[in-house]
Amino acid sequence: MPLRTTSDHLDPSALNEISEQYLLFYSSRDADGRLWCGDCRVVDPLVQETFGKADGPSALIVYVGQQADWQRPAHGPQNYYRGEPWNITGVPTLAKLEGGKITHRLTEIDQVALNAL
Repeated sequence: MPLRTTSDHLDPSALNEISEQYLLFYSSRDADGRLWCGDCRVVDPLVQETFGKADGPSALIVYVGQQADWQRPAHGPQNYYRGEPWNITGVPTLAKLEGGKITHRLTEIDQVALNAL
C-alpha cells in the first residue's frame, strides 16, 4: 500500500479511524520540497522502499512542522506533537498502531529495527 501523507494535526480520538498500520512523524518539507531534518532525509529512501511498495505495510506520514516550530523553547508553547498524547521527542519517529493505540515506537530507524517491528 502506498504511503499517505497528512499536513493536518492528527486528532488522537481519531486513531481508530486511521487505516494505516504505522504513523511516521517526519519534519515538514521546505519551499523546495526538502525535509529540514537531516535524519529524516537519511532514512527517507529506506522508508520509501519499505512502505512505498504495493505489497508493503501501510504508513501515514505526519509532518510535525518547520524547524522553528519543532524546536520551540521548553518554557514557551510546545509543538503540538511534543505534548500529550503524542510525546514525540525526535524526528523521525515510527509508531506502530494496533486497535487505535500506539503500541511501539522507533526513533532510531534502520533496516534491522524496521524488520523487528
